[in-house]
Amino acid sequence: MELNSRKEHWNNVYSKKQPHEVSWTQEIPETSLKFIHSFKLKKSAKIIDIGGGDGKLVDYLLDEGFENVSVLDISEKAIERAKQRLGEKASKVNWIVSDVTDFQPTHLYDCWHDRATFHFLTRKSDLNKYLSIARKAASSFMIIGTFSDKGPKKCSMLDVHQYTEVELQEQLQNGF
Repeated sequence: MELNSRKEHWNNVYSKKQPHEVSWTQEIPETSLKFIHSFKLKKSAKIIDIGGGDGKLVDYLLDEGFENVSVLDISEKAIERAKQRLGEKASKVNWIVSDVTDFQPTHLYDCWHDRATFHFLTRKSDLNKYLSIARKAASSFMIIGTFSDKGPKKCSMLDVHQYTEVELQEQLQNGF
């Protein structure tokens, strides 16, 4: 799917569906938080949530006192919903509307978190762009959540790439 089509698709999803109507919503992002806590990051650490949309990880990170949180999403609709939910706290977040394959980071991130985007990169060229960007921008820790080879073949009507643990390790072995 081309960039404009991806953007239109996700804006459409976030315009028509509420968080309780999609399968990826987590009221408490426990697994992601456990990983982040295990890194023992300083509250000043730079954390980016790739494809964070209107997810609640940002809420918990802010509540825990993290000061440098960024959320990147292709859908401005998703980001607007998150901003509305957070109210005044939204001003503490660096919001980035971008396709991750076009993202041009301006600094390094201590923690790169993605449980929403990686599996949608079904073309090798998009995957290579993503990995190139992440290699330059992720300085310390990376969390990738993706579909296993036993999981669904589609999400939100889009094809996904399913990964075995070995295949995911092979994708990430160079530079991570």
